[in-house]
Amino acid sequence: MNIKEQVQKMDAVVSTGAVVDAVKQFFAEDASTSDHGEGGTTADKAAMVAKMEGFAGSIEKVNGITLHHTLVDGNVSASEFTFDFDMQGGGKVYWHEIIRRIWNDEGKVIQEEYFNAE
Repeated sequence: MNIKEQVQKMDAVVSTGAVVDAVKQFFAEDASTSDHGEGGTTADKAAMVAKMEGFAGSIEKVNGITLHHTLVDGNVSASEFTFDFDMQGGGKVYWHEIIRRIWNDEGKVIQEEYFNAE
């Protein structure tokens, strides 16, 4: 499996704001996540889908999602994004984030970590 192609495909889906679809399409069933900000962890794909559905459902407006850079080294990738959302209830989310992923041989994410620049 060409990991670089999978990363490009996943980043393209994330760039449209379809984060739930990205998880459903590219995560392995046993994929785990960890967020070095306030987001906590998930232990498998089902938990991440539920987390992303809740988050996506609370977005009022997507002001912008920008993919800045992507690096791939073997089965590890790092994608730098800026996310800008208006949230329901008047809140705002603005993240400049590095998403580090480890991929399995089938081209699925098995571990994803989020690093936010405040």
